[in-house]
Amino acid sequence: MTKELKTPLSKEDIKKLNAGDIVYISGTIYTARDRAHQRILEEGSPVNLEGAVIFHAGPIIQVSTKNNENDYKMIAVGPTTSTRMNPYQSDVLKLGVSAIIGKGGMDEKTKDALVENDAVYLAAVGGCAALYVKSILEVKSANWIDLGVPEAIWELKVKNFGPLVVAMDSKGKNLYEEVKQKIKI
Repeated sequence: MTKELKTPLSKEDIKKLNAGDIVYISGTIYTARDRAHQRILEEGSPVNLEGAVIFHAGPIIQVSTKNNENDYKMIAVGPTTSTRMNPYQSDVLKLGVSAIIGKGGMDEKTKDALVENDAVYLAAVGGCAALYVKSILEVKSANWIDLGVPEAIWELKVKNFGPLVVAMDSKGKNLYEEVKQKIKI
């Protein structure tokens, strides 16, 4: 089933999602990788995470300066491997995050945290950075740019961002585990 969601996501929206659903998101999403996750837990988040969508991605950004202010243009943005965030993700989910976007799935601790916090893991297709960037209407802000462009938290206004697959739902279903069981990995 295909679903269109608007951020911030509600718990009711998340509970209606099932593993295997196709999702498109409109509104605001945030990029964050491992260093940003770690810093969120150490210092608090620079953005409101209630109902938020975090995209595990390191974008390519073009920066120009106008009137002493930076103007950012996203050139490409694709998913990074989510397992890098395993040490932090369950604690970040407790801060109100409703959805994670990435590739490759996450560990059992994160799966349990998704269930406990009514959240989902959405799989993005690797190699589709040029496709995903077409859904980005605006780079709204850059946070913690001192971490470097790939590790900063980028606030993005998106429209019909996807396609994304619900790979781990809020009920504990995990498509990655189902595939491993079928092929006996």
